[in-house]
Amino acid sequence: MDISIGINYSAFFIGGMIIALIVNTLLLKFSATLGIRNKNDVFVRWSNQSKPSLGGVSFFVVFFFMFIAYEILYSGIENIFGDNEFIGLLLGGILAFGMGLADDAYNTRPLFKLFIQIACGAIIAAFGMTINLTPYITLNWVLTIIWVVTLMNSLNMLDNMDGITATVVTFILLSCLTIKFYFDGYVIDIWTILLIAQIGGLIGFLFLNVHPSKLFMGDAGSQFIAFFVAFFSIKFLWNGATHFYAASPLNGLLICFVAFTPAFADTLTVVINRLIRGQSPMVGGKDHTTHHLVYAGLNDRQVWYVFLAISAISFVLSTFMFFSKKDNVYYPFIIGPIYTISVFLALFTVTQKFRQPK
Repeated sequence: MDISIGINYSAFFIGGMIIALIVNTLLLKFSATLGIRNKNDVFVRWSNQSKPSLGGVSFFVVFFFMFIAYEILYSGIENIFGDNEFIGLLLGGILAFGMGLADDAYNTRPLFKLFIQIACGAIIAAFGMTINLTPYITLNWVLTIIWVVTLMNSLNMLDNMDGITATVVTFILLSCLTIKFYFDGYVIDIWTILLIAQIGGLIGFLFLNVHPSKLFMGDAGSQFIAFFVAFFSIKFLWNGATHFYAASPLNGLLICFVAFTPAFADTLTVVINRLIRGQSPMVGGKDHTTHHLVYAGLNDRQVWYVFLAISAISFVLSTFMFFSKKDNVYYPFIIGPIYTISVFLALFTVTQKFRQPK
């Protein structure tokens, strides 16, 4: 890697981390009640302490300032406002962030949130970012919208304990960045800069969000970062293998399956358990895999370590799958899904064995 490029990468990474720390520190000092919802809703909230839930505002601030900085510094390299995919990311990101912010402030209706999530998926599809799984454009549009909506709900559900969602998302974005480096090399472009800056922003947020946390991500954070992850996972995980070396689109499906292991395992477990009990999967509660690990005897920090380990292994396996397919090595595509299914079965078993105390 050229030293000047390394310096640029470091500057955007550190810049993202510093912006996140500054924004979240200011939010903490601005008001003791800023972004606090459901003060007495102890059943839904795992933490029984009222804390600001606008920490995720920093994700959008990092995104906004970093693409502006890139446009100022590198306007001669590329015109990002002439890139349809970037315009889709920008418009969808603004919509996702605005909806999440409204939900933090007003507890918006579920149908309204679903409509906005569908709109976010439709926007990036309209601007050319779709899952290329089939030869049928309309079906690819539908799959893209379903993927965006699923992630915006899944990662929001996963945001139920200190540090979990931000950690999971960090490793997914690391998978995207690693694949980007592997095939494009160490270049300066908008996608590399946004990934590096947002990873820095997530780490800056985690300084204040790992147990014992000082603030929560809130819907403003979870909705925006989930949309951000949906976009980049389509670009580099779903479509990467097909784009870079003409592999089967099913390879991208399996790579995503493994990269999203923590979110997949938690969401599927919660949905199954709630349907068995005759409850709506979208109703909050202390029945996530994270919560049941506490019922099994772990503390909040130890649960974070468990998900940190699962996320790190998922990152290694998903990127290994991507690289191995280029060399026609297939066994990682057996190991990876087996790992994901094993994690799901292990966590699901925990939820059956260790119940919430009455």
